[in-house]
Amino acid sequence: MTVSVALCTYNGAAHLVEQLASIAAQTRRPDELVVRDDASTDDTPAIVRAFAARAPMPVRFERNAARLGSTRNFDAAIAACQGDLVALSDQDDVWRADKLAVIERRLQESPEVGLVFSDADLIDAASNPIGERLWTRVGFDRRLQRFWRERGALTALVPGRIVTGATMAFRTAWRPLVLPAPEGIAPMRHDGWIALAIAAVAGVAFIEEPLVAYRLHPSQQIGAPEARPRLGPIASASHVNAYSMHLSSLTAVQRRLAAGLAGPEGAAAAPRVATILRHFESRASLPARRLARLPLVLRELASRRYHDYGNGGRSAIKDLLSPAPADR
Repeated sequence: MTVSVALCTYNGAAHLVEQLASIAAQTRRPDELVVRDDASTDDTPAIVRAFAARAPMPVRFERNAARLGSTRNFDAAIAACQGDLVALSDQDDVWRADKLAVIERRLQESPEVGLVFSDADLIDAASNPIGERLWTRVGFDRRLQRFWRERGALTALVPGRIVTGATMAFRTAWRPLVLPAPEGIAPMRHDGWIALAIAAVAGVAFIEEPLVAYRLHPSQQIGAPEARPRLGPIASASHVNAYSMHLSSLTAVQRRLAAGLAGPEGAAAAPRVATILRHFESRASLPARRLARLPLVLRELASRRYHDYGNGGRSAIKDLLSPAPADR
């Protein structure tokens, strides 16, 4: 198995040296490092070129003449990778020395797995640990991990808030399916899209170890959200659901599968994707009058789609009692 690292940069001079050093120090060195710069105006290009001149692995560096934005820049970096496996890298983190070794071993042990991601320790701008984990911030707790194991990765990934690209690696066999990231799925980003699309056709595994020190600093584009408490039954019932991202991302997956971009695995996965899509279409189109919702909710409940793709009876009660979906 050959391993490529796709690293995207934009005005990352403040922390890039540390990240490049952590990639070079991997116990399982990558077979290549592909760096794609998005028209930086600081010393980022000079730092990359200086690193490439002494790096212990081949480095290919390309600069965009004009800014593409992070999603399109990652599209281009991933497309340029030649390895069997692509590990995504941000410019401002620090990798644990055995990150690539752990990921490669996990994929070698599980041929059915197409993508893996890990937890991360959070650090500040000065590389000091802040005593938190990334999964705590994104809400990937024991309850959601159990849901993942029971219902499958595809269902858990539809909301698009779990997988962080800086911790992700996937088999390039699935690249035709995931590139380019589709328009119109915001606020889902390229990492959430890649994980969702691959989950439709292959296994997605999570590694509970923190393989990355994920940096939080004022100038980063995304960062990690503040952890939010889980809503109780009363608060949950009054919360307005929005399903636009569910529908747009699943529709994009459905179209890619129909185009044959995932081969026979895609044809086998298409019925399940269609079923999940119909479920969320039903939930998104609930009537404003609560009483009129009852037949639709009972239908989805009887089909057990609330159990397969939601929180069972709790989701059904929520749909009966909550305000109309926000994106109707």
